[in-house]
Amino acid sequence: MALLHRATLRPTKLDLLAAWLPAQSWFAGPIGEPAALTGADLTGRGAYRFDDPAGEVGIETMLVGTADGPVHQVPLTYRAAPLDGAEDWLVGTTEHSVLGTRWVYDGCADPVYVTALAHAILAGGGQAEQYFEVDGRREVREPTVTIVVSGAGAAEVPAIGAVRRVVDEDHTLIDTEAVELVVVRRPGTGSDGSAGAVLAGSWDGQPTTVPLAYATLL
Repeated sequence: MALLHRATLRPTKLDLLAAWLPAQSWFAGPIGEPAALTGADLTGRGAYRFDDPAGEVGIETMLVGTADGPVHQVPLTYRAAPLDGAEDWLVGTTEHSVLGTRWVYDGCADPVYVTALAHAILAGGGQAEQYFEVDGRREVREPTVTIVVSGAGAAEVPAIGAVRRVVDEDHTLIDTEAVELVVVRRPGTGSDGSAGAVLAGSWDGQPTTVPLAYATLL
């Protein structure tokens, strides 16, 4: 389960992504889109979370887009300190009113996200339940993305090991010692020809289920 805090972020997640997203090779804004967005231009379409068993790293995948452009999938990890060797994958830093400074990374290069994604797909775990603590009571937050898994069923998911390589394109390839993962950066825009167990989802504005990620045991 993912415990959320009723807190403010400065800058907000959308503001961070508005500055970072247009510089990514797989970003596809509407025709005539400027080189930089503003927080008002970028809209959240939905999000889903995974658990970090150690409880140290926040793991959230955001689906965002512009008014006339496609939806983009951006896995994010939230850390209390910088991740060694991941400077090129830093989205930015933000001040969390409860947790303090958070370093926000593109999760495709973060071993905690990669492990969580592999387990979610191969073991069929799906997304984490989200809730707030309100006056000692648990208040469940309804998901904005519906996740389903097909082709899974591994009795035991092997240790993922280090992230050996990330090829960051329209369908980002993540190569580990035990599993090959593919994250679909623009879900719902066409077939990608990937194989393996599939994590798929739907959200408001995307009523049919579309592939979000794939996993293949090596």
